[in-house]
Amino acid sequence: MNPSTVLATVLIDELVRCGVRHAVLCPGSRNAPLSFALHAAEQTGRLILHVRIDERSAAFLALGLALRSGLPVPVVCTSGTAAANLHPAVLEAHYSGIPLLAVTADRPLELVGTGANQTVRQAGLFGAAVRAAPSLAVPSDCEHRDCGPQAQWRSAVDRAVAAARGALGGEPGPVHLNVPLREPLVPGGVLRAPSDSPAPPDWPPALRGRPGGLPWTAVPAALPVQAEVKLELGRRILVVAGHGAPPAPPGLPLVAEPTAPDWPDGLAAGPWLLGSPVLEQLRPEQVLVLGRPTLHRPVQRLLADPTLAVTVLTDRPEWADVAGTAGAVGTALRCTGSPDPDWLHQWQQADTRAAAAVHATVQDHPHATGLGVAHQLVAALPAGALLLLGSSNPIRDVSLAARPRRGLTVLANRGVAGIDGAIATATGAALVHGGPGYALVGDLTFLHDANGLLAGPDEARPDLTVVVANDDGGGIFGLLEQGAPEYAGAFERVFGTPHGTDLAALCAAHHVPHVRVPAEELADVVASDLAPARGLRVMEVRTERTELRALHHRIRTAVAMAVDPVDR
Repeated sequence: MNPSTVLATVLIDELVRCGVRHAVLCPGSRNAPLSFALHAAEQTGRLILHVRIDERSAAFLALGLALRSGLPVPVVCTSGTAAANLHPAVLEAHYSGIPLLAVTADRPLELVGTGANQTVRQAGLFGAAVRAAPSLAVPSDCEHRDCGPQAQWRSAVDRAVAAARGALGGEPGPVHLNVPLREPLVPGGVLRAPSDSPAPPDWPPALRGRPGGLPWTAVPAALPVQAEVKLELGRRILVVAGHGAPPAPPGLPLVAEPTAPDWPDGLAAGPWLLGSPVLEQLRPEQVLVLGRPTLHRPVQRLLADPTLAVTVLTDRPEWADVAGTAGAVGTALRCTGSPDPDWLHQWQQADTRAAAAVHATVQDHPHATGLGVAHQLVAALPAGALLLLGSSNPIRDVSLAARPRRGLTVLANRGVAGIDGAIATATGAALVHGGPGYALVGDLTFLHDANGLLAGPDEARPDLTVVVANDDGGGIFGLLEQGAPEYAGAFERVFGTPHGTDLAALCAAHHVPHVRVPAEELADVVASDLAPARGLRVMEVRTERTELRALHHRIRTAVAMAVDPVDR
């Protein structure tokens, strides 16, 4: 057995021993030893292998698998630009704290800098975005079947997985495992994968590992750091919960983003209320920030008020405090006193009126919009469903127009909030969810990851319905400063960017079922089509973006009228 085959087999065996259950592979020549080892491991039932031809989508598929399962997931690719294409997913994993393992095959060190084909300087490729970046060295020759520094190889894999999991007090996140491999790159025979049973007597020592499927070095999970901050519940406190938020204290008004675990308990029209005159009557003395809120400008304006006391609760070292107003940061609360029920009642009363105004204004709009699509979809989803929200408008539309509800697992790539890889991320999450999966994305997000639809005939199919709110361009820009009337002459060309793509034809090319649903029928179609194991399919809803700015203005006006005055 040649050195590269031994190294690859040890690497995959140790990953399985460390708890890896899913792996994503991209085809290539230099990573052939890893490909053979992964295939052999799947054949013996030790892991589930997913093969994709696009490295960027493959990395986001692994990200989605890790996001939903909470377990480290490797994405394995060849050298050169293939490795560079993992970078967007690595960045998202870094800022979201997701245990992604970027396993990149590389040319041997002596070929780097010589002009060798498909060779770049891969060491340090992802910079500070990874928790660790070890390399595994393969010997230049192999005279004996038990060659290879097996202890060092296995230990390096254990360190990489521990770093990705955030063991021993670290923060979970991506790890880059670079693997220089020398020819020959094929095993030279049928490769037998190690199993969890005792190794046969003729098995090379490098492949034997610890008995019983244990990792070479056992690393316990990290104990959560307890850093308490004091909170006097009797004050007029408003809670703002964002991505990655811990549970909110009960009895306090809560403005929560859809990916916050307490979103179902939040104010339905919270973001609108923070941008309305009612805030002057219901102004808090203190704001408790949970996780990382990023969606709404009224929230950021509130947090920038230097007259408010701001406390942040998070388990991330980069806590949310853009304006620099936080007075205390911790991982746990030490609460004293009791919430004032009248304070909560006033917010709830205002919210009831505001939510009714939002719904009525959206319903009365003559054209289909992303706000209406979000409202209908969330209400119609079956209990136990997964909902992955695309960046840009879809996640904001859900936050602004959908009624918070229980029974859903809501996910999103909010680490960097890019539109990269949304289809692949949703696919990965749906594959391990254990129930029906849905994704709500815009047309540009869908087109940006069209390769997320690519899957070979032998690949597992997720139960995933991708709902595309297609407004033929970048609708979110119409709501920002560049969407103001004075910039209309340049807007459509450089911000609106209409594309005119036939999504049905694109789906047909990938053999993915596509259906175009009128916006007013979306809820009925989703609610009536709950058959299990549908596979991957696309629902397209045509929407209008040219009047979004005016619609948001009408909603703000309606909310202001609905909550003024507030009964006290």
